[in-house]
Amino acid sequence: METEKRPYHLVVFGASGFTGQFVAEEVARQQMSPVFRGSSLPWAVAGRSREKLVQVLKKAAEKLGRPTLPAEVDIITCDILNPASLDEMAKQAVIVLNCVGPYRFYGEPVVRACVENGASCIDICGEPQFLEEMYWKYHEKAAEKGLYIIGSSGFDSIPADLGVLFTRNKLKGTLTAVESFLKVNSGPEGMCIHDGTWKSAVHGFGDQKRLKSLRKQSNMKPLPVVGAKLKRRWPVSYCSELHEYSIPFMGADASVVKRTQRFLYENLQETPVQYAAYVNVGGLTSIIKLMFAGLFFLFFVKFNFGRQLLVKFPWFFSFGYFSEQGPTQKQMDDSSFTFTFFGQGYSQDHTTKHGKPNIKICTQVKGPEPGYVATPIAMVQAAVTLLKDTSDLPKGGGVFTPGAAFSKTKLIERLNDCGIEFSVISSSEEFEIYNSADRCN
Repeated sequence: METEKRPYHLVVFGASGFTGQFVAEEVARQQMSPVFRGSSLPWAVAGRSREKLVQVLKKAAEKLGRPTLPAEVDIITCDILNPASLDEMAKQAVIVLNCVGPYRFYGEPVVRACVENGASCIDICGEPQFLEEMYWKYHEKAAEKGLYIIGSSGFDSIPADLGVLFTRNKLKGTLTAVESFLKVNSGPEGMCIHDGTWKSAVHGFGDQKRLKSLRKQSNMKPLPVVGAKLKRRWPVSYCSELHEYSIPFMGADASVVKRTQRFLYENLQETPVQYAAYVNVGGLTSIIKLMFAGLFFLFFVKFNFGRQLLVKFPWFFSFGYFSEQGPTQKQMDDSSFTFTFFGQGYSQDHTTKHGKPNIKICTQVKGPEPGYVATPIAMVQAAVTLLKDTSDLPKGGGVFTPGAAFSKTKLIERLNDCGIEFSVISSSEEFEIYNSADRCN
């Protein structure tokens, strides 16, 4: 990337928001890392309120023991409702780290400003409709200018997307199917999520018709199924390997992984991997609570008045999991996540890809609190990879998923160094595999 022509390698837009403040802190931490030893990482924060941005830098300075930080980082004042100010921000950046959501309402103006003014852009969106719509609207325009627009580069969906690629790379054969199981661990004070994520979910589920229409209009051919078809589990199933009940994961991971697999198949002729995402919810008591919460949510989200209630009272309707204040520092310190991937496929000497797979592998991605610790790490490391591994990126630019953009780069190594750890738990080269129904009670 032509970093010498712009004053800032990175600009954190929305740095005064709840997640944005942690992203800004993570950029400041990365600036001191060995990766940039002997070189500079000029960056700035951007947003509506200069006063709030100053406070973000002061807070980061105190936490990192860098009293001179506020004087070293520039501030760009711009507003999502002022296109000219977004243009001015984009003109100064090599990469914009966009932390302003919900993206369905506020994301496109940033993408447009970046594409029109020659900046690449990374976001942490978990909204499939926005992510897929940006591809159809801006992929060709970004490719013409050699820019990289990379969505879902936080907890949604780097662990899942790169976890599938890691699993594929570690299997001694051809990976054809993967199931992932997410487990979020919390401490004695429990867990809490900022209501910005809740708002995105409310509006996303409330406008599912638009996503279905978008996919129908795209008229894309289904990916070929190689080997045995991956059977979907029941809405509530028992995972015997992990000894817990699980439900389908309703986030963006499945959509993002599928788009990555399409890119790798169509552009690099790699075998597409079937994927299903689940989240572990513990025992039967947790299942009952989730069922009640889910029924309330799905009923209210159908109506405009119901969506207004859900947005106004996140703590009540989510049984305390979402709030306007977000998690405390103690809650974040005590939280972590584990993604467990069960992969299956065919050994290298297996000439046909039919019938039951004959090899399997289990891998994991583990990390700190997902929303406000792991997400900033993932986002900033994606940006660092975009700066450092230029020759390993897809040629020409465009709108990409993390897996499509970074499959040939050192992003996984960088994440490992920063506390998001990828590992192989077990693997076997020859065995009698049981299908998903056999493994589920």
